[in-house]
Amino acid sequence: MTALRTPMSAQDGRHTKRTGRWAALGVLVLAVLLVAVDATVLGLATPFISEDLKPSGNQLLWIGDVYSFVLAGLLVSMGGLGDRIGRKKVLLAGAAAFGAASLLNAYATSPEMLIAARALLGVAGATLMPSTLALIRNIFADPRERSLAVGIWASSASAGAALGPLVGGFLLEHFWWGSVFLINLPVMALLVLVGVRLLPESKNPAPGPWDLPSVGLSLVGMIGLVYSIKDAASHGPSYRVAGAALLGLAALLWFVRRQRTLPTPLIDVRLFRHRGFSAAVAADLFAVLGLTGLVFFLSQYLQLVQGRSPLEAGLAELPATVGAVVTGLLAGAVVRRTSVRAVVAGGLASVGVALALLTGLERGTGYGLLFTALLLVGVGAGFAFTTTSDVIVSSVPKEQAGAASAVAETAYELGGALGIAVLGSIVTTVYQGFTAPAGTPPEAADAAHGSLGGAVHAAEGLGGEHGRALLTAAQDAFAAGLRGTAAVGAAVLLTTATAVWFLLKDQRTDTNLHA
Repeated sequence: MTALRTPMSAQDGRHTKRTGRWAALGVLVLAVLLVAVDATVLGLATPFISEDLKPSGNQLLWIGDVYSFVLAGLLVSMGGLGDRIGRKKVLLAGAAAFGAASLLNAYATSPEMLIAARALLGVAGATLMPSTLALIRNIFADPRERSLAVGIWASSASAGAALGPLVGGFLLEHFWWGSVFLINLPVMALLVLVGVRLLPESKNPAPGPWDLPSVGLSLVGMIGLVYSIKDAASHGPSYRVAGAALLGLAALLWFVRRQRTLPTPLIDVRLFRHRGFSAAVAADLFAVLGLTGLVFFLSQYLQLVQGRSPLEAGLAELPATVGAVVTGLLAGAVVRRTSVRAVVAGGLASVGVALALLTGLERGTGYGLLFTALLLVGVGAGFAFTTTSDVIVSSVPKEQAGAASAVAETAYELGGALGIAVLGSIVTTVYQGFTAPAGTPPEAADAAHGSLGGAVHAAEGLGGEHGRALLTAAQDAFAAGLRGTAAVGAAVLLTTATAVWFLLKDQRTDTNLHA
């Protein structure tokens, strides 16, 4: 298969050389850090939002979910838009919009206003991650430099995910809940001001039109699919879930069919004929699926089972971040000494082993086991996700880098939604099956079975031996649910690692695809 590359214009090349590729990367890292931080702070702020705005249960779900719905629905479309009108334009416009939407989130005065502001934040967020990875693909032509740049990009995402609980916990202890959104403003302002000067523009030199029907089909398809998954996780199977799933799947099938007939599609589905590209995307999806069920509930375990503060819980999770940052930076060098499949399969297997260790989790488990497991998760994820990102962006021509990056981000979103739905339901089912101690008032038992947070409040209301017995039973049940989730997650990760070993045979990170 002949690999054809479309070079950047001479003007772009001179600009990148003059200002420095690594300075430009620093600007892109700002965007990634902020998106990663923003993804983790809302969970900490939710109790404060509930107390202030008093949303209904359904509204609270929409406050938490609408961002990911819109983000997943628009990633491919925004990646294609960047390929057409310029990734720098899309990134800087999205950064400005992200800042403005953050301001609306911070000062929302009603649940409806906050839901709308979160949706706008999703629209803006969809422009950021695909644009950053696509710009890296175009700025760094040398495979070794690009591997390191992708490693820094991936490590900044890990660092941002860790900073979220730490920064959010500090702000919530000293300020009102809106402050967790206001931290976006100075970072986005700096990104726009510096990015205008440092970032080179890059786009497809012969892009064709941005097909609006394809945009609509992608949006409907992804929102329908993600909504059905999350609703099934929250409320179980229903006609509403089935209808949303069928609508989403039908729209996505129509989307794929339309892409195959357009002269300039939003995403060239022939990219999936490239075994390395498809295997890397699938590896990301299943790895995130296997991890999310545990990660989603780990903060609750650390705080509500082991009694740590939000800040202490964030610090307890740092080994995963440190491991991911270090191995993300080393991944390119290790790939050159070994192979793509060894690094990706080994990384995923490391995460699988860590999850297997967590099948021994108990209410009183010491931090030694958690430290070891979290460090293994970080090390494995840093190696695997950095290398798959490099495979994805290096397997396509430069002019399609935005759309390819968007496919990778969509795989993360789908994997996360499936992980919460499938593996998260294990925690919920096991937890809700515990038996309240004899003599527990029915209303306290009902509150305790609703959620672990409800059990904490119910136990505080009861006080004494009855309260402690109820809380202990609930905490033991929650830990049992985490053990079940860890076991299934370990099976998913180890199976994926085995499949990747065969699918990524002879794959190189500097291979390019031209259909």
